[in-house]
This record gives sequence, structure tokens and C-alpha cells, in this order.
Amino acid sequence: MPEAPDLHVLREYLSPRLTERKIISVRELRPLVVRNLVGAPMSEHASGRLIEGLGHKGKLLIMSLSDGISIVVSPMLTGELSLVEPGKRIMKSTILTMNLDDGMQIRYTDAKRMGQVYYLESDRLDEITRVADQGPDVLDAPLNLPDFRAALKRYRGEVKGVLTRGQLVAGIGNAYADEVLWEAGIYPFRKVTQLSGEEVMRLHHATYRVPTDAATKLQEIFGADHPRKERKFLSVHGKSGSDCPKCGSVISSVKSRQRDTNFCRSCQPGTMFE
Repeated sequence: MPEAPDLHVLREYLSPRLTERKIISVRELRPLVVRNLVGAPMSEHASGRLIEGLGHKGKLLIMSLSDGISIVVSPMLTGELSLVEPGKRIMKSTILTMNLDDGMQIRYTDAKRMGQVYYLESDRLDEITRVADQGPDVLDAPLNLPDFRAALKRYRGEVKGVLTRGQLVAGIGNAYADEVLWEAGIYPFRKVTQLSGEEVMRLHHATYRVPTDAATKLQEIFGADHPRKERKFLSVHGKSGSDCPKCGSVISSVKSRQRDTNFCRSCQPGTMFE
């Protein structure tokens, strides 16, 4: 699933290539994935509109069109937005195509069709649950430590779950939650109510530093190329059985709630039954 650093570099790549481009035509190959809240067919309503800009909030990519219209992409596990030559073969996973006035084509593909595309008026974005219930984007100006500490007190669950749900901060998923908690030296299954003042301070620092550093790293990796999912540079996520970069102990993997959690038992001590 794309997380805030992934969508940040995608926006940085697409924004100069899409801004002020006119949409010539739209084709919905899998209409059930597209949530049209405008009423009029998207193929008619979006055609002729200018793309005014691209943004993201958490795990959502937001494309602003002229006359107060937005396209919101929630990629989930396998969704991908790309800019391609129109002659490129259409894959079975293609959900939506938009031809532009410069001859290029925007495509949204999703092999598992778990993601969603919303087409709606820009002043109705809060009607999308994944927009309305999210906290501030983790790559925006960070909460100061007192405000972060106060916000954290609203939650009672495991610290990894609090990070990934997006209500505290938006844009951290399974991969970067593992990285944040490793950086902070916190066991992923600790309850937030059990964290000491020192641990909250470390969590605050890591929550903002890790995604920001990752976005910078991804930009270095891809440069002017179209960004893709890249996880090889991470320290613990997806590194089960490898050596911990801090202490040399073996990275562990625990499957919980249908997702793998990777951590170092030496740097992040704890048990699931505290």
C-alpha cells in the first residue's frame, strides 16, 4: 500500500507534468471502482476540464480540476496511478484512463480492485470517510511534543495500530510504522497507555523524522524517473531474518491482523501479553 513518502514522490513527479493539462477524454473500464458523487457521467463531466494541481493527504492522492471538481485516488494494496504513452497496451487491471491534450494518458490500475476512485465536488471531500477521519498529514508541519502527547492520550490500543489507522497522523501504513517504532525503540504491540514520557518523546521524533527522511531518499533513488514502490532501503520492514542495523540481532516477524510486523527483539523489547 502506498504511504505518505510514496505518494509525496509520485506527486512531485506528476505535478509538473499534469498541472494545466486539459483532459480530452475519460474511459471507465471498471465503473464499479469509481465512486461518482457528481451525478453526471464522469466521461462527459470531466472532459474539457483543466488539471489545476495535485496534492495528497495521508494515503490519498487528490487531483484538483477546474470549476471546483476533484478526483481522489485511494490506492489501497495494489492501486497505481501512472502517466503513459496512449499506445501502451491496456492491462486487465486498468480501471480508468484519461487522455490529455499533450498526447499523454493518465491510467489508474488496480489488480485486486481494493482501491477506490472518487469523482466529486471539491467542497465535499469530507464526505469521503478516508478524508474526514484522518489526522494531519505526517509530511506536513509536525505537531509539537505537548500537542502530540495530548493527542496520543485519546487512544488505548497497540501503538502500531494507532499509527496505521491515520487518526493521530495520516500517511503511515504497515511498512513505515515498523520503521518508526524501530527508530523509537518501542515494541509494536505495546499499548499506548503504557508508554513512558521518554518513549512518547522518542515516538514523536521518529513519527515525523522517518517518513520525511524516506521521502528524501525516494527522490534520490528515482530522480527524474517515474517513481515505483521501493522498500529495499528500509531498516527492518520486510527484513525478517536479516541483522538489525543497530545491534546485529536477527529481525523478527510476527503476523497479526493479516499483516507482518518486523522488529528487533533486542532494540524493541516486550511481549504481546503485557
